[in-house]
Amino acid sequence: MERVCFRLQVKLEYLDEYVERHKTVWPEMLDALRETGWGNYSLYLDRKDGTLIGYLETPSLAAAKAGMEKTAINAKWQAEMGKYFVALDGRRPDEGFLELEEVFHLD
Repeated sequence: MERVCFRLQVKLEYLDEYVERHKTVWPEMLDALRETGWGNYSLYLDRKDGTLIGYLETPSLAAAKAGMEKTAINAKWQAEMGKYFVALDGRRPDEGFLELEEVFHLD
């Protein structure tokens, strides 16, 4: 099982709206995440500077991302979420996150 941690940067002017959007994630999006291997998935936000940290566990991040890429609901969600993030340079949020290196894990 891969443990994956990633970082994105939410635009400060959209912090509240971003949080609100995640209180009611579409059921079809939640189903797609589960079905494609995005387990134990969490997002953490630092409201001081907009740093967003994501964590998930998956058998394969490459397979999980490829699975989501094939779903219509993911394309729709990513298109709507793009406006919330800094420095994506034309990429969607699921393409533009910076994966962080795990340097310690306590089992």
